[in-house]
Amino acid sequence: MENALGIEPRAAAAISRLVEKYSPSGTKIGWLMIASIFIEAWDLYSISFVIVFIKAIYHPSALMLGLASAATQGGALIGALIGGWLTDKIGRRAVFLGTMLMFFVFGVLQAFATDMTMLVIIRFIIGIPLGTDIANGYTYIMEFMQSGKREVMGNRWQIMFAVGEVVAIAVVLLFLGIGVKDALLWRIVLGLSGVPAIILFFLRLNLPETAIWLIQRGRYREAKAIARQMYGDPLEMLPDADEPVPTPKLREFLRDLRKDPVRFRASLYGWIAGFMQNGEFATFAFYLPVLFALVHVTGTFDTDLITLAVYVVALISGLVGPLITPKIGQKKLSIWGFSIVGIALLIAAAALYTGHNILLPFAAGLMLWGHYWDAENCMTIPSMVASARYRGISSGFAYMWIKVSGFLGIFLFPSFFAMIGTANATLFTVLFPLCGLLASVFILPEVYGYVSKEG
Repeated sequence: MENALGIEPRAAAAISRLVEKYSPSGTKIGWLMIASIFIEAWDLYSISFVIVFIKAIYHPSALMLGLASAATQGGALIGALIGGWLTDKIGRRAVFLGTMLMFFVFGVLQAFATDMTMLVIIRFIIGIPLGTDIANGYTYIMEFMQSGKREVMGNRWQIMFAVGEVVAIAVVLLFLGIGVKDALLWRIVLGLSGVPAIILFFLRLNLPETAIWLIQRGRYREAKAIARQMYGDPLEMLPDADEPVPTPKLREFLRDLRKDPVRFRASLYGWIAGFMQNGEFATFAFYLPVLFALVHVTGTFDTDLITLAVYVVALISGLVGPLITPKIGQKKLSIWGFSIVGIALLIAAAALYTGHNILLPFAAGLMLWGHYWDAENCMTIPSMVASARYRGISSGFAYMWIKVSGFLGIFLFPSFFAMIGTANATLFTVLFPLCGLLASVFILPEVYGYVSKEG
C-alpha cells in the first residue's frame, strides 16, 4: 500500500534514513558533480573573452553574434527539460556518463567550425548535455549527501563557475602574451573545453547508481547492496526481492509540489531567483569585456586582465557564500546577494551616465560578489525540497528558468545595448535583482536543513 506521497511505506522509510546518513564517499561524489560546472562555465563564458576575435574575422550581425554567444544557453534549456526527465526515468548514472561523452565530442568540435552558422549549431548541441548534467548532478548531491551538508555542497556550484571563468581568461591572456594569432586563439580556447570533460568521464566511471533512485524504481536488491557499500546500512526494512513500481509521470510533478506549502514556495522561489540571477549576469557581467572596450576603459589585453581581477573577486565570494550559509541560512544569503547586485548596478549606471568610467571595474567586482551569493541556492533549494521520485525533474525544471533568461539576455542584449545605450541598458538591468530581492523577502521560507518525508 502506498502512502500519501505515492511511495510504499518501507521504501519511504529507507529513503528517509539515507538522507540523514553520512556516506564516507558523499563529499567526494558531491565535488565530482560540482566539478562538471567548470566545463559549463568554460563552454558558456569563454566565448565572451574571444568574441572580439570572432567578430573581427567573420563580421557577423549583432543578432548572429548574440546567437553564437547564447546558443549554448538555448541548448541547455532543452537539456534541462529532457535531462531532468531522463534522470528520473533511466537513472542518474547512465545520464551523467552520456553527458560527459557529448561534452568531449562537441566541445572539441567547436575548434573546427568553418563559419558562424556551424559554430552556432555546435554550441547549441553542447548546451544539451550541459543542461542535462546540471539536473543530474544535483540529484546525486541531494541523494548521496546528508541533510545540512548537501545544501552547502549545492551552493558551491558558483565556485566552479568562477574557477572556469578565471581559467578561461587566464588562458586567453597566456595566448595573447605569447603571440598566438587571433584566428587560432579563439579555436583553441573553445576547443579546450573537451579536455576536462573526458577527464571527468573517467573519474566518474566507477560511481554507482544512487540507492534512493533504485528504491524508487523498486530495485531493492541493488539498493541494499549500494547502501551497504556506501553507508554501511543494509536497509533491513526493504524486501530482498525487487518489486514493480509505476514510472513517475511528468504531469504529476506540479501536483506533488502543491502537497507541501514549504516545498511549493521554495520551488517557486528557485524558479524566480534562477531567472533573475542569470538575467542580471547575462545582460551585464557576461559582456564586461565588451563593455570595458566600448567605454574605452583600456585595451584588449588590459581589459582581459581587469576582467580576470573581477572574477577573482567572484571566486572569493563563491568560497565565502557556502561557508556562511549554515550560519545565516538560505533566505538571508539571497537577500544580501540581490541587494548587493542592485546597489552595484546603480553605481555602474551612474558611472556611465556621468563619464566616471574608472568606477566600472569596482562596480563590476561588487556586482559579481553579490551575484555569486544570490545565484548559489537557486538550484540547491528546488533540488533539495523535491520528492525523491521527482528530483531530477525538479532540478531540470529549475535550471530551465536559468537558461531561459540566459539565452534571452545573451542573445538580445547586444541589440538592446546598441538601441538604448550602455547607461540605459545597465540601469534597466537593475530590474532583475529587484525582482529577486522581492522574491527572497516575500516568497522564500527558510529551508536550510529541510528534509521532506520522502527524502
